[in-house]
Amino acid sequence: MSSTTMVSSSYMPSAEDSFDKILLLYSGGLDTSCMIKWLQEQYGAEVITLTLDLGQGGIEAAREKALQLGVREAYVQDARQEFAQNYLAQEIQANGLYQDRYPLATALARPLMSQYAVEIAQEAGADAIAHGCTGKGNDQVRFEVSIAALAPQIKVLAPVRDWQLSREGEVAYAKAHGIPVQAGSPYSIDANLWGRSIECGMLEDPAQQPPAEIYELVTSPERAPDQPEYLEIQFEAGLPVALNQTSMGLVELIETLNRLAGGHGVGAIDMTEDRIVGLKSREIYECPAAVTLLSAHQELERFCCTIHENEFKPLVDRKWAELVYKGLWHDPLRDDLGAYIGRVNRKVNGKVRLKLYKGSVSIVGRQSENALYDHQLATYDEGQSFDQSASAGFIQIWGLPTRVAQQKMLQSLSSAPQAIGS
Repeated sequence: MSSTTMVSSSYMPSAEDSFDKILLLYSGGLDTSCMIKWLQEQYGAEVITLTLDLGQGGIEAAREKALQLGVREAYVQDARQEFAQNYLAQEIQANGLYQDRYPLATALARPLMSQYAVEIAQEAGADAIAHGCTGKGNDQVRFEVSIAALAPQIKVLAPVRDWQLSREGEVAYAKAHGIPVQAGSPYSIDANLWGRSIECGMLEDPAQQPPAEIYELVTSPERAPDQPEYLEIQFEAGLPVALNQTSMGLVELIETLNRLAGGHGVGAIDMTEDRIVGLKSREIYECPAAVTLLSAHQELERFCCTIHENEFKPLVDRKWAELVYKGLWHDPLRDDLGAYIGRVNRKVNGKVRLKLYKGSVSIVGRQSENALYDHQLATYDEGQSFDQSASAGFIQIWGLPTRVAQQKMLQSLSSAPQAIGS
C-alpha cells in the first residue's frame, strides 16, 4: 500500500473491512463504472455516487448510467460558479503555473470535489469515500489529503490502486458484470472549465508529436485564421470583469475565451512534468482561457506594482502553485500566501489589449489609473521631467561595491607569489 494512503487517514483497506454505505466520486467512465460493482462485491455495501459539473458537462448522463448500474442515490451538482469564484479567481490573482507552465486545471478541481464528497457523505451517512485514481498519479494525493483534512473519520478507498487490473482485465470484468463498454479512446482525459489534460496511449513516448485528434479546444496554428484577432480584457482587483467592453461573469468570460483563443491556436501545452509521487510524466494540456488570462493579468500586475513587488511576488506565486499542485489546498501556508496575493491585487485595476495569432497571445497595450508608469519621466521628448544630471552620482554610488571588490581582487593577484620558472 502506498504511503499516500497513510498520509490521508492512516487507513489501509483489508478483506475484513465492512462498510454500510460508500460514496463514489463518479465520472461515468469505465474505471468508476466497474468500481460500483467492485465495491458492492468487495464490501457488501450500498454505493451512492457524486458527479460534479465543473465545466465538462454530461452530469445527467452520468447520473442515469449510475442508476442503471444499481446505485441507490446518484447525486449531481453544477458547481461551475463555485469553482470559478472560489478557486479560479485565486488562481488568476496568483498567476498559478506549476513549473512555470501548467495552469493547474485538474489540481484546482480536486479540493472542491473533496469538499462536496465530504458534505454529501456526512449527510447521507456514508462511512467511506471512494475515488478512481491510480497509484501513479497526483489525484490520489489531492483527494486523500483534502478529505482527511476536512473529515479524518471518513475512510478513503482507492479501488483502482488496489485491484491493479490491466485495461484488458477491466474490460473483461465490465462485460462479465453487464457494464456497458464503448469502443474507447486510448487516451485518458480530464476536463473542466479551466482546461483539458490528455495522457496515455502514444503520448507516453516523449519523442512523439501529439496527433491533432487529441485536441478539442485548440485549433492547430496551421489551421488557425490568417488574420489576428484583438481582445481587450478589463480587470478589477486582479480579476477579469469584462471582455471587449462587455461585462461578463467569470464562468461566461472563461468559456468565451476558451472558444476565441482556442480558435487561434492559443493554449496547447506539451511538457515534461514532475509528479508528486516522484515520477516524471509527459503531459498535454489545452488551456486557452487560462493562458490568455494569466498573460494579461501578469502584465497588468507588473504595470501597477513596484520593482520590489514585481521581484518578490513571483516567488510567492510559484510556492502557491506548488502547494495547490501537490494537494495542499487546505494547508495554512496556502492561506497565508493567499492573503498577500489578495492584498497586492487590490490595485490591479485596468485594461489589457491582446493579439491572438497562430498559437500566440501577445500583449499590445495596457491602461490603468494605478499604473506606476509616468510618461513625463519615461519620455525622451522635450518636457521630460527626469533629471538626467542626477544619474552620474547615482552610477558612482551604485557601482561602488563592485569597484571595491574588483580592486581588492586585482591587488590580491598582483601580490601572489609567482611559480618557479614562470
